[in-house]
Amino acid sequence: MSGPASTSAPLKRPRSPVSAAATDNRTKKLKLLAEHAAASPFPDFLHPTIEEAYDVHRVLATAHPDITTTHRAPSEGSNSAKTCGSVPNVLESLIGTILSQNTSGKNSTAAKRSLDAAFGRNNFEAIAKADKAEVVEAIRHGGLANKKAGVIQTILRDVHAKYGEYSLQHLAGVPVSPKDEKNPEDKTLRKAVSNEDAMAELVSFEGVGPKTASCVLMFCLGRYSFPVDTHVFRLTRLLGWVPQKADRVTAQAHLDIVLPGELKYGLHVLMVGHGRRCKGCKNASSSKAACVLKDWLKDRKGLTKQEVQEAVLESDVKASEST
Repeated sequence: MSGPASTSAPLKRPRSPVSAAATDNRTKKLKLLAEHAAASPFPDFLHPTIEEAYDVHRVLATAHPDITTTHRAPSEGSNSAKTCGSVPNVLESLIGTILSQNTSGKNSTAAKRSLDAAFGRNNFEAIAKADKAEVVEAIRHGGLANKKAGVIQTILRDVHAKYGEYSLQHLAGVPVSPKDEKNPEDKTLRKAVSNEDAMAELVSFEGVGPKTASCVLMFCLGRYSFPVDTHVFRLTRLLGWVPQKADRVTAQAHLDIVLPGELKYGLHVLMVGHGRRCKGCKNASSSKAACVLKDWLKDRKGLTKQEVQEAVLESDVKASEST
């Protein structure tokens, strides 16, 4: 965990003023979160039901018994880019999740290891003060290095400007008992931060969207949250759990409201695992391959083989458009 940064040396480059576009984007993100913190963007869409959620969880858990469906405490020894941010340090979790975007686990893992080798693990000050080209070179294995380097450095500089240190550990706060309230000078005590406030703070940083923030909430902070990546979006569309007009952001807002909290972690990791492994529910070329979700749609929802295949094609196309 990083401590307060030294104030003896200024940043090599002053922080650029926040652009009007960045401010507008942040405002839009926070507005969307506020609107759907307690209500789905699709209040009249009644799927998934609780029964459907539990049933699909059971089907996928049976098909993939090697996938752990209960949340594990984040580990100091984890590579945050490989594990979707499953480390105790919130800022490291956020950076690792950014590195994992739009690339393979192998590539993102290599990018995080290279970043640590170049600057030292969680030496956030060094990363923030480095020339951007140095960061780009360190994370080039993960793809989109120029964009990701800019996002990471901007976040680090914004965190330091806001808190005077490179840390977001206040988001990992735990509830305090009434007697502890009488000792406000005890800096080891942290007030609990609600899921809504933690999500709002994370997406307030430029380049951080609801999916990335949700990963930090779930994998690092152990909160009930439901990140919707490409695999999850495709499969929830296939299952009829989100309306046809939903995009990934509104799909996540809807599912985070309607899914039982205790199923969110399991359903997420199972859908990601199934999405990576199963060849039977991806595209037209795999129409004859087996898939437990296609069987579920036929057996439990009464869809014909043709209807199932049309649903596979439609969900695959829509998911591809969202990346």
